[in-house]
Amino acid sequence: MPKLTVFSRQSPPATYDHPRPDRRVEGNPLRTTHEHFAAPQGDLVAGIWACEPGAWRIAFAEGKDEFFCVIEGRIRITDSDGEATEFGPGEAGVIPAGFTGTFAVLEAVRKHYVVLERVAGSGL
Repeated sequence: MPKLTVFSRQSPPATYDHPRPDRRVEGNPLRTTHEHFAAPQGDLVAGIWACEPGAWRIAFAEGKDEFFCVIEGRIRITDSDGEATEFGPGEAGVIPAGFTGTFAVLEAVRKHYVVLERVAGSGL
């Protein structure tokens, strides 16, 4: 029987990375991911993501959506038309499939994330 995933009862190992050099806009922030859940079929992952201040260009693949909710800190997401939206603690949003723009961490951030990746022809 599948078990409930309770983030506060887990301590998954961290993975670390930086934005790709060709996408960096400001700084070279360290990004830390704690993946708390991964669906067996690999199409859904969830966890907590943290990052130092900095900015980089993002380009979401078709079929990949991310829901997030900021726990602490502040971010600004600017779309390719130049429309910017800031998010702080308790605020949530969805980065839709095919989205392009800039992701800026204004204050060191921690956020909950849920990523859904639909595979072509899967019906999802």
